[in-house]
Amino acid sequence: LGRRFAERKRCADLECSMLMCRGKATRDFKGPDCRFVNFKKGEAVYVYYKLIGESTELWAGSVGSDFGYFPKDLLEINHNYSNEELELPTDETDFVCF
Repeated sequence: LGRRFAERKRCADLECSMLMCRGKATRDFKGPDCRFVNFKKGEAVYVYYKLIGESTELWAGSVGSDFGYFPKDLLEINHNYSNEELELPTDETDFVCF
């Protein structure tokens, strides 16, 4: 995987600190490196932003106190916190290990 997964992202606020939605993991996921969040089927996943552009399949969120990227198709959304979606450029710090 490249250093930067995407050039742009969608967030609920300018800092990408507000929750966009919450969902339930549809199966286990173990990421390829420390930039990803791991989870088990059935765990709650909280989404903070969605990558757009060349890497539309990755979202960023948290499971417990862990934060990272995961494939969006592994999440069954069961609650939306915001209908606002701001399009913002990604930053180099979006793609470092958490």
